[in-house]
Amino acid sequence: MWGLEAPYWQEGLTVAGIDEVGRGALAGPVAVGAVVLPPGDYPFEDSKRLSPHARERMAREIRRVALAAAVGWASSAEVDRLGVLAATHLAAARALRRLDLVPQILITDFLRLEVEIPLLAPAKAERLSPSVAAASVLAKVCRDRLMVHLDARFPGYGFARHKGYATREHKAALARLGPTPLHRRRFAPVREVPLFADSEVAG
Repeated sequence: MWGLEAPYWQEGLTVAGIDEVGRGALAGPVAVGAVVLPPGDYPFEDSKRLSPHARERMAREIRRVALAAAVGWASSAEVDRLGVLAATHLAAARALRRLDLVPQILITDFLRLEVEIPLLAPAKAERLSPSVAAASVLAKVCRDRLMVHLDARFPGYGFARHKGYATREHKAALARLGPTPLHRRRFAPVREVPLFADSEVAG
């Protein structure tokens, strides 16, 4: 066994890995994955190091082997109302509530949650913990699927390609079409764009 959870597994404790995606996006929700793995050796990697095809394949394997797995969400409106960090904490709490079991240890990627159980929150945890790596893959795959679905509802922005992040294509579409209800009004690239297109795009 490898990873931060190994000593806890040896004590018979259940460990949940937590990781988020979408915090830096201009549009769409924040997604937080939570995964509880049985003790073992796993090939799971940080989602950022994988191709979309490899992530999909790995997500299926994670679902197959995990004792429990869930994704929690915080909407763009919640990001605007609460701030991105508080919205991420909210999405993490929702992910934990959706798990089929209550973990005894949490490991996050530098996300210092307010929880009543022991928490490890080192930087780059997705490279140190298979549970956190699995959570990152699950969150990324689920959020990407959602953004592809929303691309059809809000055409012209390229959500299926950039997933709401601040690419040149996305900024050009914002300037041309204005923000949608998916956009985070707190974020400067969105805040600086007129709201003229909202009613047209939303319809």
